[in-house]
Amino acid sequence: MLEPLPLDSQVLSHFALPSNSTAILAGETDPNLGASPLGHRQAGHDALSFALENWSSLQPILADASRFRSEVFSARLEALPFPETPAASNPVTPLSTYELGTLSGSSNFSGFVDSYNPQDIYYFQLDTTSGLDLSLTNLATDADLYLAQDTNQNGAIETDEIIASSIEGDTTSEAIALTGLEAGDYAVIVEQYIGGTSYSLNLTADAAGNTLFEARDLGLLVGTSSYRDFVGNSDPQDFYRFSLEDTSNLNLSLSELENDADLFLFQDLNDNGLMDDAEVLASSLASDSQPETINFGSLAAGTYSVLIDQYIGDTNYNFSLTASPLVQTVWGSLEADTFTVIPGASRMVFSGNGNLEFGTGEYDLLDLSHLLSTDVTFNLATTTGGGLLYDPGNGDRLFDALTLGDGREILFESIDSIAFADTTFDLSVTPNDPLFNEQWNLHMMGVHNAWRFTTGSEEVLVGVQDSGLGVDADGFLHPDLRTTTIFSDNYNDDSTDLSHGTAVQSIIAATANNGIGMSGINWNSSVINIDVLGGETGDYSLAEATAAMIAEAARQGQRLVINMSLGGGGLEPDFEALVANHQEDVLFVIASGNGDQNSLLYPAQLAARYNNVIAVGASWGAEDMYGNSQTPGTRISYPDFWGSNYGEGLTLMGPSEVIATGATPADLGTNFGYETQFNGTSAATPNVAGVASLVWSVNSELTATQVREILSTTAYDLGDPGYDEEYGDGFVNADAAVRRAIALA
Repeated sequence: MLEPLPLDSQVLSHFALPSNSTAILAGETDPNLGASPLGHRQAGHDALSFALENWSSLQPILADASRFRSEVFSARLEALPFPETPAASNPVTPLSTYELGTLSGSSNFSGFVDSYNPQDIYYFQLDTTSGLDLSLTNLATDADLYLAQDTNQNGAIETDEIIASSIEGDTTSEAIALTGLEAGDYAVIVEQYIGGTSYSLNLTADAAGNTLFEARDLGLLVGTSSYRDFVGNSDPQDFYRFSLEDTSNLNLSLSELENDADLFLFQDLNDNGLMDDAEVLASSLASDSQPETINFGSLAAGTYSVLIDQYIGDTNYNFSLTASPLVQTVWGSLEADTFTVIPGASRMVFSGNGNLEFGTGEYDLLDLSHLLSTDVTFNLATTTGGGLLYDPGNGDRLFDALTLGDGREILFESIDSIAFADTTFDLSVTPNDPLFNEQWNLHMMGVHNAWRFTTGSEEVLVGVQDSGLGVDADGFLHPDLRTTTIFSDNYNDDSTDLSHGTAVQSIIAATANNGIGMSGINWNSSVINIDVLGGETGDYSLAEATAAMIAEAARQGQRLVINMSLGGGGLEPDFEALVANHQEDVLFVIASGNGDQNSLLYPAQLAARYNNVIAVGASWGAEDMYGNSQTPGTRISYPDFWGSNYGEGLTLMGPSEVIATGATPADLGTNFGYETQFNGTSAATPNVAGVASLVWSVNSELTATQVREILSTTAYDLGDPGYDEEYGDGFVNADAAVRRAIALA
């Protein structure tokens, strides 16, 4: 049997290395080097000495020099005790480590290794995928070069953590060259092989691509980004790629040069992977080590490339890009936000996105307090003209507009107030109902902003299928409910507790601006209520109630929004057939359920199959029912109490734990009042249904599926970006949805 969704709240070691590798011991920091010595060894204990003492057993290995070194290192690992500290008369230099930080471009170091200091270790980080070139030169005796990564993060380099090695013989230089090395922490080891030698070590990290096809992709360029890299004889060209979302002023700069390099901005229009002369948009060819600069105004949205080209010699460089969109968009939160003029932007787009703090006097504010109201030209939106159509990325909708004295333009929506130096303009609609300031749910959805355009129309019929309505001893409904169409005696709520249907209907259609009680979302559309819950005599089935409501809407030539704050019954084929056959003219808004589970109740499950069904989940405002602070919009979930269902088909989120009319049975009829914590997805659903009725009121030419699409595409995104099964398309946004509907009219 179908049931109303319950209210609930009425109330230090050495390690093994691979072939051609060596060991590293953890130790303490040498304050003089700013490094971490990794232990020390006496001459009589180093691996080479051990090998010489065991020469006869190692002679067969000489046929294979690589294998020889492997066995030597293995012997070192297995035979060496941790040495004692040498006497002061025979000092031993500890193993030395150096922290280089993030490696970018080319860096040079010099050092010395011998049997007393057999290893120098250089630790560094790569912050992005890069090519890496290492070279060890100017050797007097043999030394080797290794690249490693402490992948298990145990503080020691182990056998399988050596990435690459170079073990040339005698004084031959060592070199390692790798491409596509991922971002992370790495170590370079300079290892004494025989004797003592000074050395020169070069590390060059190249994150930029060497061809256009390999260009470093910087993604969408917003604001300023800087990169450090290198061009020279071994890497003469670096390519970068970036995108602009909006027409922007672009600044490119190349600085901190040691030799001459040039800068080019181009667009590979023919997609041949080359910078053709005709594709160069701008260049900077300053001489010697002078900085290079490109300033390009009003660069259209698109994908562009940059070439940094070596002219002579080797040089590190600092490359900086700044994009200043001529159109800059700022999205507000679900709370109060302040928006100000953005320097450099020729058009600014501001969206308040609802404001649950409105009732406390905190506003979504456009702060132009540095200007007089006479310094701007107004173009405010109405349903009959005014405003500007603009696509913020999810379809055109109608924005208010202001033009500043310098010709720059501000487009805005869901703004409560505009502050000038001489006056303040209030744009929201504030009814005189005393509980309105406490109805944070309306403010969080931006209903008070949407009322500028519509408070409902007679072209829409709102249907409520629920438990009926509370009736007093004289047969009257709650005094704050608007006139309601009923069927004979099928309206009296027979429940022995709070009248669920009375609370649900009030959120959509309480009488507004009448100086008493609360404000309903829709002030004007007609309302029909049919009792489908409880199983009492005369109750309708879902199919019967739906058919009756469809007939009434057809008789009046109206669009029909049906609220169903219920769930849990079995499949009803006749009802589902009505849903399937009325995707143009009937929108079903259904509660997802209160089981805190990854599965929607029936009939909310139908939202996964029919685009004229909206399955609604419940969100908190600024706090939960116990007064604990919550992030506005978060899915309600109380352990071992109740929580909003989620999963396949979930469409939108609405507010719960809200004010509603109350009707409770008494000895002589019914006591009427107000509930301050009407909760569950039962409460969230009529909030969404009420907003849907405003959308259809402002444009009755829309189909039911279009209304759902508008509500989904204009919702405030929650959870993972885009659609996700915990939050659906996000939190319903009344003002944005109504403005989208106007744009489609």
